[in-house]
Amino acid sequence: MGEICATDVVTAACDALVSGLDSPALRALAACTQAEADYDVPDIFPSALDELGLTFYTVGSVAGQEAAARALATQMLARELTPRELASRIHERFGHRLPLAERLAELDDEYGILEYTDRTPAQIDADVMTEALRLAQHPRVSV
Repeated sequence: MGEICATDVVTAACDALVSGLDSPALRALAACTQAEADYDVPDIFPSALDELGLTFYTVGSVAGQEAAARALATQMLARELTPRELASRIHERFGHRLPLAERLAELDDEYGILEYTDRTPAQIDADVMTEALRLAQHPRVSV
């Protein structure tokens, strides 16, 4: 998704090891220094996910974009993002080019023209919530 940097992945690998997860590639990720992270994480990360039974989506793939949209929707449902932040981030990241999240991009446009409509922010927030629930429940696409 491009949401975190390589050093954050290293930190997450360390946290995962401390939490009890373990695999050779996860240990290799955790062992990366800040100077090595930008170079080594892209090579090691797919193996670490595979060893942990997790899916790696190639950069720019539709399946990866859809997974990213679902992850953002889940963050909003967990109250880590506001409805407006979700719509904005989806619109910024994917524009109107990701059919699964197209409605959220449209709703972001609606936030921008509120003064010219009879809708309220709460009404659009409710529509964003409905879309976030739909996305979070949408079946995963195989890679």
